[in-house]
Amino acid sequence: MNYAVIMAGGIGSRFWPRSRKRKPKQVLNIFGTNTLLQETVYRISDTIPFENILVVTTPELLDHVSQQLPDVLAENIIVEPVGRNTAPCIGLAAKILSQRDPDSAMVVLPADHLISEKDRFNACIKQAFETAKSEDALVTLGINPTQPETGYGYIQYDPQNKKPSGSYDVKTFAEKPNIETARRFLASGDFLWNSGMFIWSNKRILKEIELALPELYAALMQIDSLEKGYQDPKFAEIYRGLRAISVDYGIMEHAKNVAVVKGDFSWSDIGNWAEVYRLSPKDSSGNVNLNGHILVDTSNCMIDSGSQLVATVGVKDLIVINTGDALLICHRDSAQDVRRVVEIMERKNMDDYM
Repeated sequence: MNYAVIMAGGIGSRFWPRSRKRKPKQVLNIFGTNTLLQETVYRISDTIPFENILVVTTPELLDHVSQQLPDVLAENIIVEPVGRNTAPCIGLAAKILSQRDPDSAMVVLPADHLISEKDRFNACIKQAFETAKSEDALVTLGINPTQPETGYGYIQYDPQNKKPSGSYDVKTFAEKPNIETARRFLASGDFLWNSGMFIWSNKRILKEIELALPELYAALMQIDSLEKGYQDPKFAEIYRGLRAISVDYGIMEHAKNVAVVKGDFSWSDIGNWAEVYRLSPKDSSGNVNLNGHILVDTSNCMIDSGSQLVATVGVKDLIVINTGDALLICHRDSAQDVRRVVEIMERKNMDDYM
C-alpha cells in the first residue's frame, strides 16, 4: 500500500519575522485560504487516502497541526522530540510504517511547497511510485529550472537516456550554487531543481539507511525495541542523541540506484520573502503593497505591515515586513540571508522574537 509522509517540523527562518518557532511558515496562510501544510495534505489526498497520510512535526507545532488537519488520524501525527533534519525524520516514519505495513511504499513531501496544477502533480507522483516499485529505485522529483536560482539544490541527469518508466538516471546532486554556477547549470540543459520530494519502498529506504547511516539505523532499531516504541519515555533521549543530517547528503548522494521523474507542474518551495514577492500581484511600479501603504517614488518593493501604516519615499528593491513586535527591512537580493538574523538571535537567547 502507498503512504505519504509530510515533513512539517521546520522553523522557516528565512521567513522571519512572520515565521516563528511556535508558528512557522508551513502553518501560516501565505497564499489563498489554506495554510501551506493544509494545501500539501489536501493536494496529495487525491492520490493517498487520509488514513495513509503521516505528518511528522515537533511538540511546539502539535496543536497547530492537529487543529489544521482534522481529517488526518491522531495516531498518524508523529512528534519528533527535537528536529534532527530530514534523514532521522524519514527514518522514524519508515520504521513506524514497517510495523504497520512492511511492504509499503511512501512519498515524502515537505509541508511548505506551493504547487499548482494539482492533477499534473499527482500524475507525477503515481509515475514515481511505479518507478520505485518496478526498478526498486530511490526516486526524486526534479523541476525544470526557469531561472539561475541560487536558493535550490540541483540534480544532474542524462536527458538522452529515458527509461521505460519515464524516469531518468541521476548522475549527481549539487548543493545550492553561486549565481555563476547556477547560470552554467541552466545553460547545460541537463540539470533540474531538486524539489526535496522523494518516493521509495519502505524496505529500500531502511536498507539504504542501514548502509549509509548505520548509527541512525541502530538508533531506530533501539527505538523499535522499546516497550512502547516511539511513545516510550526513552525515545526522546535516544532521538536527541542522533546526528542532524539531511537525506540528500546522508543517503541520496551515495546511493547507487537513484532515478528522477521530471515534474511538469508549477512549483516553488516558498523559501524566502523574495519568492513571495515574485509570485504576488504587483502594481504598475512593480510593488507588492499589502494593506494599502503609502509608497512615493518607490519601485519593486514588498511592503507588509498589517494595520500599522508604512510610508516609503525614494526606495527600490526592498522587502519590509512588520509584525508589531519586530521589523524586517532587507534588499530583495539578500532575502536568503534573513536566516542569519535568526542565528544571531539564537546566540543572544532572544527567544521572545523567535
